[in-house]
Amino acid sequence: MRSGHRLGRLRGRRLGRPFGWLWAAYGTSALGTWLAFGAFPLIAVQVLRCGPAEVAALSSVGAAVGAAVAVPLGPWVEFRRKRQVLIAMDLVRCVALLTIPAAFTLGALTFVQLVLVSVVVAAADITFRAASGAYLKALLPGEDLLVANARFESTSWTTTIVGPPLGGVAIGLLGPLATVVADAVSYLLSALGLRAMGGAMDGATDGQEPRPERRRTARLRPRDLLDGWRYILADVTLRSLFFNTALFNGLVMATQPLLAVLMLGRLGFSPWQYGLAFAAPSIGGLLGSRLARPLVTRFGQHQVLVATGALRALWPVGLAFLGPGTGGLLLVMGVEFGLIFCCGVFNPVCTTFRLERTATDRVTRTLTAWAVSTKAATALLTALWGALGSLLGPRTAIGLAGVFLLTTPLLLPRRPAARVPEPEPAPNRA
Repeated sequence: MRSGHRLGRLRGRRLGRPFGWLWAAYGTSALGTWLAFGAFPLIAVQVLRCGPAEVAALSSVGAAVGAAVAVPLGPWVEFRRKRQVLIAMDLVRCVALLTIPAAFTLGALTFVQLVLVSVVVAAADITFRAASGAYLKALLPGEDLLVANARFESTSWTTTIVGPPLGGVAIGLLGPLATVVADAVSYLLSALGLRAMGGAMDGATDGQEPRPERRRTARLRPRDLLDGWRYILADVTLRSLFFNTALFNGLVMATQPLLAVLMLGRLGFSPWQYGLAFAAPSIGGLLGSRLARPLVTRFGQHQVLVATGALRALWPVGLAFLGPGTGGLLLVMGVEFGLIFCCGVFNPVCTTFRLERTATDRVTRTLTAWAVSTKAATALLTALWGALGSLLGPRTAIGLAGVFLLTTPLLLPRRPAARVPEPEPAPNRA
């Protein structure tokens, strides 16, 4: 009886006006990002006449250097009010993106500028995600975190489905620079939404988000840059999940260029078929994210985390059997649907578990370290699998990645973990 009552409460859960603004801001910026998906390579090719090596460098160097730039920002953000950081990162991304159409209008756009903007946007993305995790944990009680993360996950997959087609139409009609402007405007709207939510929060004495306690040493020391990694590696449960996530995400993303080569080259799929093969299965992520709460309510957080973490690893090996024609297209769509559905359940549960497991005064540093490591692992494995694809062929390399993915469930936490006690708040000396 109690379980049924609790399930009913979860279905109709209202998280309040501040979260509503935060959710709207997230959805707006996510839609802008997907509208501009692929805009930078298109600008490099169509406007600047860059070659394949420069286009590849634009993606890899921008992400890698951006992740490195974000490393010192984690400890710095930890001791700032998170909503102010979120607004600042939105405005930074908005201004950086607007320099591209401005430079184009003046006839001064260069490849170096594209790289620099991609670095700034990548660093701001990581910082925003880390600060938003810390802010969400402070904004909502623990029992509402899964509800909130499931809504974010659902929104993410919805914008993934809607954004690229709309962006493709906009690029066809107005050119890639139009979607860059749309992306910049989405960050401005996100900042305005965060500003509109106000700063009121439980525990604040002045109606604003309480300022985190300052360290005795206000100056950032070199050893502080590693705080996030030290915290993760010292916790056996977080450590297992950390390595599982980095390896899984890296291997899945490493096969994407090889799939493009295989499908668009040797197997003769058209670009619209290739796009459909990966866009349509995103509906699975939307369905999975909506099932995350009911499944955790019924079976428990740890069981759902382990089960979906293991199930998502079973699908990618099927891509090694990809063939031409309708049968091959349906195979890709089926594999991607199953993979994305499992990820749609796993991701919000994993995010919630990670927030609950991390002490409040370590969230930003931990999430920054997590994001930087995941991006670095993805870049490294993508380069490695590109070399394997050249040596062994795309199909063999894809199958090898699928075999390695089958081992990733061994890294999942094996038993439920006790909650981490929160530190006692320091007395107010004002």
